[in-house]
Amino acid sequence: MFQLNWKIGFKSGKKRWNLGVLAECEIEKSTKNLTDTATIILPECEFNKVLNVSQTLKRGYGVAINLGYDDNLKLEFEGYIKEIKAVDGSLKIFCEDALFLFRKGVTNKELKPASVKKIAQYLIDQIDPSFTLICDYDIPYDKFTIYQATGFDVLAKIQEETGADIFFDMKNKALHIHAAYTWKGGEVDFSLQRNIESSSLEYKNAEDKKVEITIESVGLDGKTISHTEGQAGGEKITKKVGRMSSKAVKILAQNEYKNRMSPGYEGSFDTWLIPYVEPSYTVGIYDDDYPERDGRYYAESVKISFSSSGGKRTITPGIKLSK
Repeated sequence: MFQLNWKIGFKSGKKRWNLGVLAECEIEKSTKNLTDTATIILPECEFNKVLNVSQTLKRGYGVAINLGYDDNLKLEFEGYIKEIKAVDGSLKIFCEDALFLFRKGVTNKELKPASVKKIAQYLIDQIDPSFTLICDYDIPYDKFTIYQATGFDVLAKIQEETGADIFFDMKNKALHIHAAYTWKGGEVDFSLQRNIESSSLEYKNAEDKKVEITIESVGLDGKTISHTEGQAGGEKITKKVGRMSSKAVKILAQNEYKNRMSPGYEGSFDTWLIPYVEPSYTVGIYDDDYPERDGRYYAESVKISFSSSGGKRTITPGIKLSK
């Protein structure tokens, strides 16, 4: 019988603290959200004494959350305290990963021409040069303007326009930018009959999906550049992006269409803290009753819920990678 266990530590300079009491903890990680977040929930009182954690812990302090069973703990989140609030009779510590650092303003600049890699490196040089950029999705821009923006604003714009997966690796102090679903983490298998606790998964074939994707940009000459992929008669999606070449616009439309048309499961499923999974993992989903639906999927997001009543990992698969 496994015993739930946890260790949550904070740091500021050379100072270190370990949390002594915990009511709940929720962690959300995704390749689509720019930032991983964690919410640590404490009782407002312990032994009839008010917990004054705000006198010890401050915004910007480092935090590391380890969860698991017995002595087998896994680092599930590392980041910074963003805010501490008293809410509904409890204390909540809201945390973010390295995106917390990139919420700083950057100097106005016009990059002409530009690329995703050049823009991201400019942010790192402005905010924290100790970070490394790992980018293999170098979509070109004819022009990219940064004006009264934070690093977060710029990264959000890049993700919205290019569809890139953008995330931070806290362990290696790296900012990752990749084409959607291409960066591969570990691998793990799940069975609907064995180690999936509950599921809202629904299998959909490619022929059941109809979508038409249009990407639009405005060239330096003021003329509209447009490319459409897909089938008429279904869902129509139009995205306007910054100043890009016709080649870049075509690549974005093709990638968006390919990702939306993959056959496979939609929804999510709940499992336990073991096996460990994080976004970018390849997740095998197998069903003894419907083996034709078996396949390996890209883990798009993972949500962890932890309390005295149990630990749960909710996994949302993205596209199907293979059988």
